[in-house]
Amino acid sequence: MNFQKPSWMILGTLILVLLPWILFSEFLISFAVIVLYSATIGHSWNILGGYAGQFSFGSVLFFGTGAYTSSVLQMNFGINPWIGLIAGILMGALVGAFVGFLSFRFGLRGTYFALITLAFAEAFRIIANTVEFTGAGMGIYIPLDQHPLNFQFEGRTGFYYVILALFLIATAITLKLENSRFGSRLKAIRENEDAAEALGINTFRLKMQAIMISGGIGASGGTFYAQYYLYIDPSIAYGVDKSVEMLLVSIIGGMGTVMGPFIGSLVLHLINEISRHFINAPGLSLVVYGVILVLIIGFLPKGLTGAFQSQKKVKRA
Repeated sequence: MNFQKPSWMILGTLILVLLPWILFSEFLISFAVIVLYSATIGHSWNILGGYAGQFSFGSVLFFGTGAYTSSVLQMNFGINPWIGLIAGILMGALVGAFVGFLSFRFGLRGTYFALITLAFAEAFRIIANTVEFTGAGMGIYIPLDQHPLNFQFEGRTGFYYVILALFLIATAITLKLENSRFGSRLKAIRENEDAAEALGINTFRLKMQAIMISGGIGASGGTFYAQYYLYIDPSIAYGVDKSVEMLLVSIIGGMGTVMGPFIGSLVLHLINEISRHFINAPGLSLVVYGVILVLIIGFLPKGLTGAFQSQKKVKRA
């Protein structure tokens, strides 16, 4: 069963489009929104880390940039949040280009690149916590004005379709990357960057393109988050927990795969909800949640998608 076949992709998209009309529950629709949102920001990390092999501990940098760009434009300049969404995506790509140039130009890779992205995220957090136009430590509260033109909806269904659109765009970009020469060259960089350079691949240019795409997708998730919760502050926008979430959904689902972030997001949040609702002892749900995640990561190094593909190969043999 290959979920990347056109027939499966079309069927999956159709199911997701019809899902709000099937669930009839605000709680379940809210759960679906969170899964799609998490999968979208997971795509951001996956393109840079899963395909290009550039592991980042600070991908929240793009998330926070998108969240603050749209929120600042809306609250300080009266710019519509839909326009803010586009501005946030562009700003995320620009920040990606900035970080990528300073990192890749000087040959930073591996652990050094991971740490430099973490340092940039922390620097942006400190700036957002200091300057006035971001609300400093108080953050930015977006007033409630429920109207689709304001990026606000009375129920969760409107938000569901917005994040579904962002998720499908991110998935389409990843699918295009998977089946393109660009994607093949990114994989070559991931496997052996020196060998890729020896073959004449312009690794600097390709990594710059990857980090800009990653930045744009991550920023779209940040913009959605700010409008969904109507609040953003430095600890949320540039918190390490968001970087961990982006990384985890890709690792659990399968790095360097199209469906990995979605599968990882679904499993991650299912485990979280089940452990939270069925274990009453304070703190125990988090322990169970952590143990299950450790087991998945420890015994399925290629993620759930990789494990499924390995099973198929064994059965064919």
